[in-house]
Amino acid sequence: MSPTQSTDVRQQTREQAEAHLRALVGPRDGQSDARLREDQWTAIEALAVDHRRSLVVQRTGWGKSAVYFVATLLLREAGAGPTVIVSPLLALMRNQIAAAERAGIRAVTINSTNIEDWQPIHDAIRAGEVDVLLVSPERLNNPGFRDEVLPKLAETCGLLVVDEAHCISDWGHDFRPDYRRIRTLLSDLPDGIPVLATTATANARVTADVAEQLGSVDESRGGRGEVLVLRGTLDRESLRLGVVRLKTAEQRLAWLADHLAEQPGSGIIYCLTVAATQEIADYLRSRGHDVAAYSGQTDPTERHALEQDLAAGRVKALVATSALGMGFDATLGFVVNMGAPSSPVAYYQQVGRAGRGTTLPPEGATVVLLPAIEDRDIWAYFASLAFPREELVRRTIDVLAAEGRPMSTAGLETYVELNRNRLETMLKVLDVDGAVRRVRGGWEATGRPWEYDAERYARVTEAREREQQAMLDYLATDRCRMWFLRDQLDDPAAEECGRCDNCGGLDLSAEVSAAAVEEAGARLSRPGVVLEPRKMWPTALANLGVDLRGKIAEGASEGRAVARLTDLGYGQALRDLFRPGEPDGPVPVPLVKAVIEVLGDWRPAVDGIVVVDSATRATLTADLADGLARYLRVPVLGRYAIVDPSVEPGQGAMNSAQRVAAVGRRFRLEVPSSDDRPLEGRRVLVVDDLVATGWTMTLAAWAVRRAGATEVLPLALALQS
Repeated sequence: MSPTQSTDVRQQTREQAEAHLRALVGPRDGQSDARLREDQWTAIEALAVDHRRSLVVQRTGWGKSAVYFVATLLLREAGAGPTVIVSPLLALMRNQIAAAERAGIRAVTINSTNIEDWQPIHDAIRAGEVDVLLVSPERLNNPGFRDEVLPKLAETCGLLVVDEAHCISDWGHDFRPDYRRIRTLLSDLPDGIPVLATTATANARVTADVAEQLGSVDESRGGRGEVLVLRGTLDRESLRLGVVRLKTAEQRLAWLADHLAEQPGSGIIYCLTVAATQEIADYLRSRGHDVAAYSGQTDPTERHALEQDLAAGRVKALVATSALGMGFDATLGFVVNMGAPSSPVAYYQQVGRAGRGTTLPPEGATVVLLPAIEDRDIWAYFASLAFPREELVRRTIDVLAAEGRPMSTAGLETYVELNRNRLETMLKVLDVDGAVRRVRGGWEATGRPWEYDAERYARVTEAREREQQAMLDYLATDRCRMWFLRDQLDDPAAEECGRCDNCGGLDLSAEVSAAAVEEAGARLSRPGVVLEPRKMWPTALANLGVDLRGKIAEGASEGRAVARLTDLGYGQALRDLFRPGEPDGPVPVPLVKAVIEVLGDWRPAVDGIVVVDSATRATLTADLADGLARYLRVPVLGRYAIVDPSVEPGQGAMNSAQRVAAVGRRFRLEVPSSDDRPLEGRRVLVVDDLVATGWTMTLAAWAVRRAGATEVLPLALALQS
C-alpha cells in the first residue's frame, strides 16, 4: 500500500486492527469496546501498511505487544509470512504466547528448554501453520540455527520484532552481546519487510544507538525512508514511589515482616543477590508470610510454577533477583527493593512490574525502596565484570588462530584467565565484531582485523559510574521521584507526579516493632553456610601440564563457613575484615563467637587440623587455627604451605582450570618430618580464611586425603558468594 493510499482504505484497515485488538484483550479485562490509541495506530500503520522500520519507546503497560500482534494479524491476512519475535526471557515468551493465543494467533517458541519440539516447529513453519515464532537472542548465534534455520526465516518472515531492544545497546543497562547478532538478521531481510523494536527503558543515547542499528532503509529498495521513532511519556500513573531509609539489615528485614501484609495484592521483593533471596524468603516464611525465592538458579519448571502462582495471587510475593524482570505480565500491587539497583534506568524497569492491569485499588500500586550500605559493594562487584583488558582479548584471538580448529570454551579457559561467563560474553562480542566465529565444536578465529575500542569501553564505564551516582541522588532527592526517574530516561514531558512520598501522595512509616527487630537480629546473627565440595576436575587441565581429570575421587566432605560476604547478617563484618588494605590481625571477637556457634551446630568429629597459609593474612589464619585447636582439643598437624610466592594470591581465579594450575604451583602440603604419616587414618579439619573459587580448599583437601586422611572437613570464615 503506498503512502498515498486513500484515507478510506486506511480507515478500513484501522477498523480491522481494532477488531483484532478486541480479540487480543478479550473479555478478561472488561474491554470488549477496546480502541487503539493514536500512537498505537501510528505504529501499526507504519508496520502493516507502510512496511517501515520502527522503534517504539513507551512505558510498561502501554501496549507494545498489542502493536506487534495486531500488525501480525493484518500482515498475515495480506499473505505475509510469520512474525519472528526476538525475546530475552522465558517468562516473557510464555506471557506473549498466552496473549497471542487469545487472539487466535498460532504462536510457538524455540528456546533451550524445548529442544525436543524444534523439528516439529520447523515443519509447522514450512507448512505455513505458524503465525508467530519467538526465539531467544542466544538462538541467533547457535551454529545450527544461524546457518540452517535463520536464513530461511529471513527469507519468509513477514515482520521482525526485537523486544526489549535496549539490550542491543552497550549504553543500555542490560546490554547482551547476543542481541548484536540482530544486525546480521536485519541485513539479510528481503526488501520491504517491516521491523519493530520496542523497549520501555531507553534514554536518549540508547534510543539513538538502537535506531542507528536498525538502520535507514533505502527507498529505492522498497522501504519508506528513515526509522520511525515513536517515543511517548514514561509516566506511570498507577505507581506511588517511596524510599524508607533504615540503618541496619535487621531493621530492613523487620520492616518487611511488619509491613508486607499492608501492601496491596501480590508483588515482588527484589534483591541484588541470589543469597539474599533465599535468606529473606526463609525469614518471611518464619514470620507467617506466604513467599518464595526466585532467581536464575531456580529450576525452570519451578520458575514457571512460581510465576503462575504470583500472577494468580496464590503467593503474597516472590523474593527475586532481576531474573524475574522484563515482560513479566501480571496485575501486581507492589514492588519492594531490598537494596538499590545500580542505575535509575534499571530501577524504573523493575518498578514497572507493578501497577499493570485493571484490578488495582484506586490509589494504585506501591513501590518501596529500602537501600543498604552494602549496595555499593555489590555494584562494584558487578562493575568488575566489564569487558576484559586488551591483552586478554588478544590472547584469546591468538590462541584460536594458533589452534587452527574449533576450540570449546572449556578448552580456551586453560589459556585465557577469564571465568566461563566473562569468556563467553567476550567471545560473543568478538563474534559480532567478526574476529571469531561460533561453529559446531566451539569457536574459531576468522583472521579478520580487529581493533580494541578502548575509548568506547572507557565511556561505557564512565556512564555506569554516572548512573550509580544518579541512583544515590534518587535516594537523597527531595524532588518528585517519578520526575527524577523520567528525567533520567530523558522524558521531555517529565513533571511532578503528586503521588510519591516527596509529593505527599504516599506516607510510608519507617517504624518497626521491637519483636520483629529482635527476631530478624536472631535470624541474621545465626552463622553457618554450607561449603559444598567440588566434585569434578576442570576440563582440559592437560593443556596446562596438570594430570587431573574426571571425578575428584579423594575430595572433601561437606564443610562450613560463618557466612557469605554478600549475606545480610555477618556479611558486613566479613566484608570489613576482607576489604583490600585492611591490616592483618587476629580473628575479631564477634567472629570468634560465630565460629564457635557454627561448630556447635555442625559438631565435626576431627582428630587434627591443617591450616591453609595466607600471604596477606598470616596472623588471621594462624590465630584461627590455634584457636580451633584449643577449642576442639586437637593438634595442628600440618600446613598447606606457600612454596612458590611468585604465584600471586588469587592468580588464575577467573576460571577453574587456570586456578587449579596456579594453586598447584603455589602450595604444597607440609607436615612435621618427625612423623612419616601424621595424617594416616585421621579425620582432618582444613581451615582457611576466605573461600573464593573453592579450588584452594579442594586441592588442600585432595593433598590431605592423599597423605592418608580418611576424611577432610573444610572450615572457613567467609564464602565469597
